[in-house]
Amino acid sequence: MNNPFNKGCMIVAAALAWSTFAQAEVVVIVSAKNAAASMTAAQVADIFLGKDTSLTPFDLPSSSAPRGEFYTKVAGKDEAQVKAVWARLVFTGKSQPPKELASSADVVKQVASGEKAIGYVEKSAVDGSVKVVLTVN
Repeated sequence: MNNPFNKGCMIVAAALAWSTFAQAEVVVIVSAKNAAASMTAAQVADIFLGKDTSLTPFDLPSSSAPRGEFYTKVAGKDEAQVKAVWARLVFTGKSQPPKELASSADVVKQVASGEKAIGYVEKSAVDGSVKVVLTVN
C-alpha cells in the first residue's frame, strides 16, 4: 500500500542528500611548491580556457558535478561552451584542452607532482601536498 509517511520520508531524505551534494565546496589547487598565494577567477579561467599557458591545467570528468560548478562559476560557461572554445583552439593548433583525470584524488596527485600544474577539486580532497589558491563561490 502507498503510505504517505514513507513518501514524505523519501522526499526529505532526497532533499538532504541533494543539499549535501550541492554544498560540496570546489577549490582551485596548485602544488605546495608553487609560489602563488592566490589567484583570481579571471586568471584561473584564462588558464582553463587556453588563454594563459603559464600553468598546466587538469580537469575532472565532464560528468562530474564539481566540473560543471567550476566552469559555470569561474569561467561563466557551461559544458557545451567550454567544448566549443577548445574545439576552436585545437582546430587552429593553438592549444590542447586540459588533461581529464578520473577523480579528485588523481587531480591532487598530479598537481602535487608538478610545480606548474593547476586543478580543481572538492575541498575535502585537499591535503598538504597542494595549496588552495581560489575557493569557487
